[in-house]
Amino acid sequence: MEFNFYSPEEEINFSPITSHGVRLFMKRDDLIHPFISGNKWRKLKYNLIHASVAQKKRLVSFGGAYSNHILALAAAGAKFGFKTTAFIRGEEVSNPVLEFCKLFGMQLIFVSRDAYRDKQNCFNHYFEGDDEVFFIDEGGYGQAAAQGCREIIDELNHTYDAIFCAAGTGATAAGIINALAEKNLATKMNVISALKGDGFLKAEIDRLLVKPHTYELFSQYHFGGYAKTNAELLQFIQRFATETGVLLDPVYTGKTLFAIQDYVSNGYLKPGSKILMVHTGGLFGILGMLDRFKDLYR
Repeated sequence: MEFNFYSPEEEINFSPITSHGVRLFMKRDDLIHPFISGNKWRKLKYNLIHASVAQKKRLVSFGGAYSNHILALAAAGAKFGFKTTAFIRGEEVSNPVLEFCKLFGMQLIFVSRDAYRDKQNCFNHYFEGDDEVFFIDEGGYGQAAAQGCREIIDELNHTYDAIFCAAGTGATAAGIINALAEKNLATKMNVISALKGDGFLKAEIDRLLVKPHTYELFSQYHFGGYAKTNAELLQFIQRFATETGVLLDPVYTGKTLFAIQDYVSNGYLKPGSKILMVHTGGLFGILGMLDRFKDLYR
């Protein structure tokens, strides 16, 4: 099996940032694959390798009704010869993301929000004793995910004064931090939380670090919490798409770039600084908010 996908590094001209003399680059992980995109691929890569080595036949994971992780898992399972099952949080619904999952052959099991909180119990209820099943945590979180995400640094063609990355589970940030520490790079790592409150997320990141390393976690750009947004953020995403031709999603990457422009406009980076934003993909998340975008055009 060929498990290697790569993404380009692209300089972006976006006036709210570049007008301050700061050079903005993006690691375009959104271009890795149409469905197995962004950090979703990176977090799955070593899980897939481990499952293959262990001769597992079915991959099982967890997510919400618009989960990009679940869609990536469905596509990756189909591509690499695994059956897939996903436990979906909440009442049974139909939407474009879940229909794509079913097209890739994924089995969907809807569970109540209360039952979903105990993921191990959900898994055991259906698959306990089945040696052909491979468990992958929600969002792909775990050491295997961090291992895949550390490769972002290996692929870079430039060195940067600062790197910015969104965080939901913290695995992507942890992988990047581990690589910076291993290579003894002075690049400042900035993590933009998509969650309301950062105590839980910091603990999840620190749990995956090979050794302690400094980073900054920003918790003020969540726009109300996970998968929450408002008109200001949507207008910002639209402006960026119009100026650059690059789409962002409202759950992760839109919030990350909003944080970057705020950070730069407040003078925290000197003119001439070179920064990298990791575009973590997840663009199918836009589908759950299309009506909100439509309101901008009325």
